[in-house]
Formats: sequence, structure tokens, C-alpha cells
Amino acid sequence: MTPVSRLILGASFAGNGIRRKLPQALGSDGRSKNVPASEGTQRRSPLLTLQAALPTALITGHCRGLAVKVLADLLVLLLNFAAVIRLLRLMEFAIRGDSSVLLPPLPFSGPDLGLPMLYGALVILLAHAEGLYQSDLIRVPREERLILAKVLAWTTLLVGAAIWLSQLQISILALTVVAPLNYLGMLGWRDLRRRLTARRGENGRGIRNVLIVGAGKLGQALAVSLKHDHAGGRVVLGFLDEHLPLGGDVRGRVSDLARIARAQFVDEIIFAIPRERELGRRVIEEARRNRLDVKMVPDLLGFQAQSGSVETFGTVPILTLHEEPSPVLGLFLKRAADITSSLAGLLVTVPMLAVIALIIKWDSPGPVLYRALRVGKKGRNFLCYKFRTMVTNADTIKELLRSRNERQGAFFKIENDPRITYVGRFLRRYSLDEVPQLWNVLRGDMSLVGPRPHPCGDVEHYGLADLRRLDVTPGMTGLWQITARRDPSFQRNMELDLEYIEKWNLWMDLRILYKTFSVVIQGSGV
Repeated sequence: MTPVSRLILGASFAGNGIRRKLPQALGSDGRSKNVPASEGTQRRSPLLTLQAALPTALITGHCRGLAVKVLADLLVLLLNFAAVIRLLRLMEFAIRGDSSVLLPPLPFSGPDLGLPMLYGALVILLAHAEGLYQSDLIRVPREERLILAKVLAWTTLLVGAAIWLSQLQISILALTVVAPLNYLGMLGWRDLRRRLTARRGENGRGIRNVLIVGAGKLGQALAVSLKHDHAGGRVVLGFLDEHLPLGGDVRGRVSDLARIARAQFVDEIIFAIPRERELGRRVIEEARRNRLDVKMVPDLLGFQAQSGSVETFGTVPILTLHEEPSPVLGLFLKRAADITSSLAGLLVTVPMLAVIALIIKWDSPGPVLYRALRVGKKGRNFLCYKFRTMVTNADTIKELLRSRNERQGAFFKIENDPRITYVGRFLRRYSLDEVPQLWNVLRGDMSLVGPRPHPCGDVEHYGLADLRRLDVTPGMTGLWQITARRDPSFQRNMELDLEYIEKWNLWMDLRILYKTFSVVIQGSGV
């Protein structure tokens, strides 16, 4: 038997000792029964368990999260091995003075690659068999630490035994030194992930607003679990219930789902009345019509869920029935472009910004910057920065001039607005007053491209359907700015904003930015 065969065989026996018990077979009556090996069903090793589990993860849509966790662990393992191997070779060179030990120049090449890859493969196999990559374990740090310690201990012992039995020319010292580093590294990135998730929740970013259908015991238990689940990033906005009186946390009936979901910027519906089949069908149809994620609490007949497609909040299992596709890579690239472009824009325009600030100060009394609350993604308010182009009491005068509004709907705009200063009219014509909004883009309150952020007073005049434009991050420019900038119709503005949201892609953003430069150069600002 080869060393690799011995190693894999040892991993199988080790996995049987440290993993959770495999699910027992179910009889026709739904009760569990033990199936003896003589009947053709043998106890499976972690390798076979992983083989059976991976297709399920791929089918259920959780493969992205699984891939991220596996790749992160592999990266930690490989980097630690690279650092330890290089350090040991430098120590050997310092003692012996033989420069040949410093070769090869790359950390992993030739024989150096085999040990880290074998070690990493065993860690991933045993970790998966132990459930380390299940989504609910990130909420139980203590259990995660224990499982990780057992997985790394068994892997180190098995690989060390294989090296000793096969008499390979591989340093046992490297294996011994790298084990605690792997533990700290794999534990460290998980702890960092928890902290970043909790911080996003505290800042109001990355939060998923949840509406629970069913305010009974099951729904209430789920709400309590979600409330204490800080790492999950979910906030329960209330319940829909067909029987309990309205008021308090009971926001309405299932027939009110669309209205409440739009007004409260709901991201996810969780159906917590598993035996109400007809009601559940109505909820799913209405939620999908409004492009909301749908989950449900399944009736598992008292058995604990074993599939990776089921999430667990506290003691309540949740089964995903529908999940809206999200262009994760596209949104990541969009945000990366926002950060780099806004940072570069601010650095390049510093001299121009200073000159504009001096001219504004010379032209009229008051601050250089105009800071006003605007409504951003999911109705969150933020301070939007612009160069001041109006007199200092412009907001007060606006209410007196509202009867002269020349725009339709929630917009407010009049020709020859008396509040605009002489310099402000020039800045508006070439959109120079909006350059400070690059700071909002860098902060993440805005994007380069998106629906324009409206004042809080204008948003109060929105209809229910108009709130859809707040599902995305507002932008400095958008589809409306390059196609119908002078169109007085509020409805036309909404149609263009919703068209952008529905058809968004990176290529559309590039085309809008290109056309925006043309519009700005022509001086068509108002």
C-alpha cells in the first residue's frame, strides 16, 4: 500500500471519529431505523460523504458561499506553508552556508508543492465532513473553534504519520510549525468576517429587511432568533397574519404584502405557517411578482435538517424556496470603479475645487458647500455635498415658491429661480456644483451612475410604485440626465429610472458616463 493510500485510509477512520453522526435511514412510516451493513448499506467515510454533499450544495445555490470559504482556507494554508518553508531554508542557509537550499526561487514548485496540496485537501475534506462550512456555524464561534482544532490536529497527525512511514524527505518540523499558524489564520479570517458583518449591520449597510408571514409561536420564535443573530444581517420589520388583530408588530394581511414590502423596502419574505399550503402558494406568487426572496420554515416532522440548502436560525430551520439572482461580480466591479474613479477625481480636481470655493465666497455670503439631507438606497438619509449655488435661505424660500413649480409630480423646478446666485447659475450650467459629490461616491452613499437622490420633501410626495427607485444606490448621473433632462414629467423620470434598474449592466453605466461628458461640455445643465 502506498503512503497516499495509507493517508486516505487513515483520514476515513479519523473522520468517522470526529464528524457528526450520519443521518439514519427512514422507514416508510417516516421513523428512523438502523440499516445493517449486511443489507448493502455501509457506514460512509468523510470522502464519500463529501462526494454526496457537494452536488447538493451546487444545486441549492449555496456553492458560491462554499467556494469562498474553501478558497479562503486554502489560501491561508498555502501562504503559511510558503512562509514556513522559506523561513526554514533561510535558517538552514545561515547554519550551513549552502546557497543551494534557497532554491527553487518560488515558494511552491517541484517537491515543495506536494505536501501543502495534500495537507490542504485533507483539511477541506475533514472540515466539510465535520460541517465547518455550514452557514449557521459562523454564528457559533465556540463550536467552530473546537471543530477547527480537531480537523487540524487529525490532519497533522495523519500527514506526519504518512511522512514517517514512507520515509519521505520532507521536514516534520515544517509540518509541526505550520499547524498552529493554520489554526490562527483560519480562525482569524472567520472572526474578521463576523466583525465586518456586524459592523455593516450597525452602520445600516448590508442589512436585509425581513417580513414574516405568520405571527404564531413559530413566527415569534423565528423573530427572536433573527433579533439575536447579529452576524446574519437581518432585521424583522413585522408580521403578516390572517387571523390576529392588526397593530403592533402585525403589519397587515397577505393581501397587503406588495404595499408593505414596497413601503418598508423588504428584501425577504419568510413563510412561518408550513401547513397552510394555499396561503403559502399565494405568498410565494405575490413575493415573486414583487421580486422578493422567499424562504419558509419547513415541516420536518421533528427531524433535524441535514442538507446544506437549509439554514438554521437558533433552533428554527429555514428552507429557501426562491432567491432573486444577484449580479455579485458586476456590483463588486461597479463599486470598485466608484472608489477608484471618485478618489482619482477628487485628487485631480483639487486646484479647480479651491478656485471655485474662492469664487463662491467672493460672489455671495454664506458657506462654500451646501450640505442637505437626501434619500438614498432603501430610504436611508445621507448628507449630500454640493457647491452652494443659491442664497443661504433657499430652502425657506422654496416653500413660498412651490405654487410656481413648473415640474410635474414630486419634482420642484422653476425657470429663472430667484434663489440662484450669479456664480451658481454658471456652476449649474456645466454641472460643476456636483463635483463634491465624488466624496459621497467614495463613502458609498452614492454611485457614479444611478437614479438621482431626491430631497426628503420630494420623496414624501412619492407614490407607492415610485419607491422602487430607492432599491438601488443613487448616482451622480443617470439615464434621465442624458435623455430627458429638461422633460418636466415626473412620470417620465420614474420610467427611465426603473428602466435603468431593470436593465442594469456595466456596459450601460459606461455608455451613460460617456454621454454625460457630452451633455456637460454642451452646458445643458439647468
